Order: sequence, then structure tokens, then C-alpha cells
Amino acid sequence: MSQRNISLGSSITATSNGPVWESASGDFAFGFKEITDEAFLLAVWFNKIPEKTVVWWANSGNLVQSGSKVQVTADGRLVFTDPDDRQTSIAVPAGNNVSYAAMLDTGNFVLASENGVNLWQSFDQPTDTFLPVQQFIKDSRLLARFSADNYTNGRFKFILQEDGNLVIYTTEYPLDSVTSWRTSYWSTDTVGSGYQLMFNQSGFIYLIAQNKTILKPISSDPSSTENFYHRAVLDFDGVFRHYVYPKAGGTSSGGWQEAWSVSTSIPSNICTAITADVGRGACGFNSLCQLGDDQRPKCQCPHGYSFLDPNNEMSDCKQDFESQSCIKNSQNKDNLFDFYEMKSTDWPLSDFEQFGSVSEDWCRDICFGDCFCAVAIFRDGTCWKKKLPLSNGRIDPSTGGKALIKYRLNNDTSPPGVENSSPKPKDSDDSTLIVAGAVLLFSSVLLNCLFLIYSCLKKRKSKVLQPQSKILQPLATAPGMNIQRFTYKEIEEATNGFEEEIGKGAFATVYKGSIQFENKSLVAVKKLDKVVEADKEFKNEVNAIGRTNHKNLVQLLGFCNEGPHQLLVYEFMCNGSLADFLFRNSRPRWHQRMQIAFGTARGLCYMHEECSTQIIHCDIKPQNILLDDFFTAKIGDFGLAKLLKTDQTRTITNIRGTKGYVAPEWFKSVPITVKVDVYSFGVLLLELISCRKNFEQEAEDGYIVLTDWAFDCCKNGNFEVLVEDDEEAKNDLVRVKRFIMTAIWCIQDDPSMRPTMKVVTQMLEGAFEVPTPPEPTSFITESSYNLYTSCH
Repeated sequence: MSQRNISLGSSITATSNGPVWESASGDFAFGFKEITDEAFLLAVWFNKIPEKTVVWWANSGNLVQSGSKVQVTADGRLVFTDPDDRQTSIAVPAGNNVSYAAMLDTGNFVLASENGVNLWQSFDQPTDTFLPVQQFIKDSRLLARFSADNYTNGRFKFILQEDGNLVIYTTEYPLDSVTSWRTSYWSTDTVGSGYQLMFNQSGFIYLIAQNKTILKPISSDPSSTENFYHRAVLDFDGVFRHYVYPKAGGTSSGGWQEAWSVSTSIPSNICTAITADVGRGACGFNSLCQLGDDQRPKCQCPHGYSFLDPNNEMSDCKQDFESQSCIKNSQNKDNLFDFYEMKSTDWPLSDFEQFGSVSEDWCRDICFGDCFCAVAIFRDGTCWKKKLPLSNGRIDPSTGGKALIKYRLNNDTSPPGVENSSPKPKDSDDSTLIVAGAVLLFSSVLLNCLFLIYSCLKKRKSKVLQPQSKILQPLATAPGMNIQRFTYKEIEEATNGFEEEIGKGAFATVYKGSIQFENKSLVAVKKLDKVVEADKEFKNEVNAIGRTNHKNLVQLLGFCNEGPHQLLVYEFMCNGSLADFLFRNSRPRWHQRMQIAFGTARGLCYMHEECSTQIIHCDIKPQNILLDDFFTAKIGDFGLAKLLKTDQTRTITNIRGTKGYVAPEWFKSVPITVKVDVYSFGVLLLELISCRKNFEQEAEDGYIVLTDWAFDCCKNGNFEVLVEDDEEAKNDLVRVKRFIMTAIWCIQDDPSMRPTMKVVTQMLEGAFEVPTPPEPTSFITESSYNLYTSCH
């Protein structure tokens, strides 16, 4: 690999647009990056992309002034000098054999000997980022930064421990040490086995044992480092994310944006992942964490509280009112304090008393009468009293119940019952009254004027920003469900009388509307026809998706079941269905198609194996895979879904699904299992690979069945035929082959021969070698079956 050596004695100075030391390709640079005016970070960053994303920094992340200098000294040290000529050694290699420094194309800054041996390298001193080919061995660690723009130490640490576990911890902030109260919320469950975390040039991150066998896949992205930049980061919010970025940029026609996109997030929901006896949790004390639409945690203060540091949403929340007095007085507490209700909200482990088999009113009264009770949680007949400071706060549908947050009804911060007893002269009283009257009169006129101006501006803004519909407000949550109930009138107004139709099915029509939860967002309203089949579809859909919470499943926000009106309110997917995206004139990029395959597989895996109630979708096809703003795949339309009981693995039901995607066992009057979805996914995967429909006319008098054609190609080793005229896919033929063989395994006629969706996901990610699949027929030889089971 070519490199640009930096000779001993060389230096650079911190100035705006000042000099840097680049790698040979220019992909990376080392130097002073300006963070704010005249404030610089000594760092390594991606140099060719607009964001100039930092991957390593020195000086513990502290910013330095303009005029600071870094130098490779004559004796081979890397030294920082501030404007007052005070020196700090950043790197002191063992011995005096350093011949030069270099910024490598891997993102590694090194001090090397004459024969090219790295005597010191930034890769051995990682900050919050892990790059391809970087070594991450036992006791290696990443430490999150404080915030997006503050590179000093934050509250989270990622470690490959000596016991072989790969774990993310909260730290004893502001120290970076892990204490006995640490929160270990993600582990490989391979105690004593983990030896090294690998990040290869194919974009695959996995943990290996000392004998090089793969213990656990961590993340996989089909884009190689040849065409994409990769980085894995322990972000300041405590989530370990794998990012990719196209080196050549994107095209708007293909939908691919020139920006970092997230391939994997661990944990998927940090708000609910952290629960510790001591410590703040994902956000600060008294704060609440909620997963946003972008799948990133958002911190917020409850009613009556505000951030200690208004510029840092991860800071603690302070009480903005005087707490309830513990001194008994004649005043009625009901007139001083009230409760603010927040559904699906809790601060676990902050309670000091718990009561069972009680009513909500009883729970309110017991907290009202306790001056130490800041919050009461009521859920399923149980009441918890919480005291300050509150920790591990979260808002999540899985939490259920409600939080009753005590707050003072007015902003008076003086203790109740305390009055100013100092006597006032009469003249002083009269003048005070006159001044007070004048102030009140002036204030009243001013407030009326301001209110009039505000009303006009608000009305004008509303007309400009929301011409299409009235914003829909959520009503009470449906009992036992994680969704909201709406009236028909509200939905009718929110869709402007069902004005804009965006889709139509056998028993329903979908309209575009607008809804208000925490912020304004578009929604898709599914209006079902009043027929027996539609009634069944409505109940199936509410029961199935109302119990789910996964980034690869379309979110059901609410419903209306009012007389003859049955409607479902979904999040709006601006990029439509996979069918529209995949079978258009221009072929979608290979990278996008593979990401859609991964997302669909993960969504099905969640439904089959991770959801509290196992769900068989029964109608997986491109029309039911929807794409959001970032082309993330989300499974939708659960109208035909079947829910299995806890002790149930199969069910008997009438034929469901769509021609071309229906598994053979549907026609044999036998119980069906989740393997019917695996079959449908196999067909869908072949469509994603080839951008062809499963059954289409090939010539004037002939048709092609995609599954048969794909097996013939696989049998003859002609994998490239399925991706003809797709240069991006043909350049990734090893992965194409793996995807095709995985699809053939999925469409085996015998359900027992099909892998589970968990195994399918591992196959796609390359966690193990996919064996050659047998021909999909009703007859499977014993040797073929043994060949398949060897990969489980």
C-alpha cells in the first residue's frame, strides 16, 4: 500500500483551513479540525466526504486554541505545544528507532521504523470508533464522547473483556471506570470464548474464538470497503452503530443519498435496555427516554421539570416548583398539587413502596398524602410510589400503565402557608396599589395585542404548512393494546374527507392524512369495507401488529371501530411499496436491494421468534413490504396474519396469501407453521436479486417461473445470469451466490427442510458457509437433509 511518509521534525499549526497530513488516497487526514470558531480538535477524520467525520482524537477530546502546534520530533515523539509553549507528549514509542510518521489509508496514524514496523499507532488507542482491519482484542475498549459536538469522555463504554464477553456498560461518570453498579445490557453469552472482534473489508463485524471460529455475528453490510466507507461507533447516546457511506456519492434517481446510513444498532432500544440499581440510565436523573422515528433515543423532561443544562438533552432534569411540604397545615393539598398523566411511562427501581390489588384513585390518594412521593405508577392494579431522583426513565409501548407525575398547580415557589408578616405603612400601601393597577392595566393591553398578533401568525402558518388536512389528536389508548383509539369524525377531518387515495386492496382503501402525537407527521389511513372478510381482516390486523414493536414492521398508530366504520391508522411510508420500487423501469442499486432483504428477514425473525405472541404473516410479497424515508424495509398488511398461542407451533386454517408466494403445504390440508412465511420470503429474495417478478411473460408465447429458473441457474453454476446487466451485483458475485442458495433453501417443498428465519438471517450475513441446496421437490433424500442440517 502506498503512503505519504512524514519526516521527523515536521509540524502543523492550528489555523482555519490550515495544513493537514493526508493519507495516500486522501481518504483520511490528521491535523487540527476546527470545531467552533478558533477552537480545534487534534484528530483523524474522513477527509473526502463533506461531513469530515472524526474517527480518532488526542488530548482527551479537549479543544485547543488557534496557534497550537503538533510535531513529530527528531527523537520520534508526537508532541503537542499550546500557544504558551507548554508541551504535552501524545505518543512516546519505545526506543529511538522512529524514522517517520504516516497517515495510512486505513485511518491509522503511525510512527514507524525504517523497515516499516509500527512502533506506535492510533489504532491501539481507539476513542469511540472502530474501523475495518483495526484490531480489537481482549481489554480493547471504546469510550463514547460526551455529546455530538463535545469529544470529552461520555457515559458509556464498549469492552471486549478478559472473560471473553463483548459488553456495553454505563460508566461512573465523570470518571470512565466501570463500577460494581455497572449496567451490562448486551453480552455475547460466550463467557471465556471471545478472543478478538473482527471488522473485515466486506463490512462484516463478528467475534471470533482463538481458533478463528465465528462465535457471534455482530453486524453485516453487503457493501465492500472498495466502494463504501465503513465505521462502527459507540455513539454518545450509548448505542453501538455500524455506519456506511458511498465513496462515489449517490444519485437522486436511485434514491441513494450521499450520507452515513446505519446498518446495525445495538441495542435496538437503549431506552428499555438499561435498568440499573444506581445511575441515571439512558438519559439523566428525572429524565425520560423515548425511541424516536429515526430509531434514536430522545431525552425529555416530564411536566414541571426542565433540563439542568438547556444545551444538553442528556443532562439531569430539575424540578421547577417547590416540593410538597411535609409540615402539616390547614390548606387542602388538592388545591396546591395535581397529577400529570403520561401513558406507558416509568422510572423502574425508583420506587420506595408498592401496593397490589388497588384502584387508580386509591393510588392517587396515597401519593397525594405522601410528601416524599414525586410520582406514582399505576399498572394492572398495582401502585408504585417513586421518590426523587428518578432514574432509568423511559416511555415505551411495552411499559404499559401510566405515570402520575405530581406538580404544583401554580408557579409560586414559596412554601405553602408562609406569608410576609412585615407591617406596611398606609401611604406605601396606596402607592403600591396605584403602581400595581397601572402595571396590570398596561400588561393587560400588551398581552391582548401580543395574543392578537400570535393568533394571526398562527392561523397564517397553519394555512401554509397544513393545507391538506386537519391534525388528528390521539384519544385514550385501547385496553391491552399499544395503540390509540380515534373517532370516525376525527379521522374524516384528518384526511379531508378521505380526499387523497394512495392505495386500494380487496377489502380496503388507503388514504393519506395527518396526525399529531409528539410532532406532526403524515399517516396512512386504511378504510375497510363493511363485509365479513373485512371485519376479520380488521380484527386480525389490530390483534397482530398492535402487539409488536420493531423497526422492520410498519407501526400501527391507532384505529377506529365505530358502528359501520373500521379504520386503521399507520405511519406513512413515503417511498411506497417494494413492488413499486423494484419493478420500475430503472433498476434499484444492489446495495439497497440487499439492505431491504436484510430488513425483511429481521422483521420476520422478530415475528416468528422474538415477539411475545408468535405471528405468521401469511402474505409476504413485495406489495406488503413498505419503504420509509431511508428505504428501510418494513413489513405491513397483517390482515391475513395468524397468531399462535404460547404452546402452539402450528395451526390449521384456510388457504391464505397470494399466488406465486404461497407455500405448497397450503394445498395439502395440513397444519401450517411459520415456514410458510419462509417460503414466501425465498420467492421475494429471488425477486430482489434479479429485479424480476416471480411469474412473468418472457416471450410472445412463453412464461418464466422465477423459482424454477433460479434453481436451474444454481444447479448449473450460472449465478451471474440472474443479475445480468447489473454490474454492481456482478462485481459482488460471491454474495449473489450466497443469496441465491439461501433463497433455494427457503423454497423447499418440505417445510422441515426450510431454515428458520433466524438461520436465514445468518445465511444472508455470511455467518457460515451455505451448503448447496437440493432441488425443491416433494422428495428429499436423507443425504440432502443431512447436508442442510449441518449448517444449523
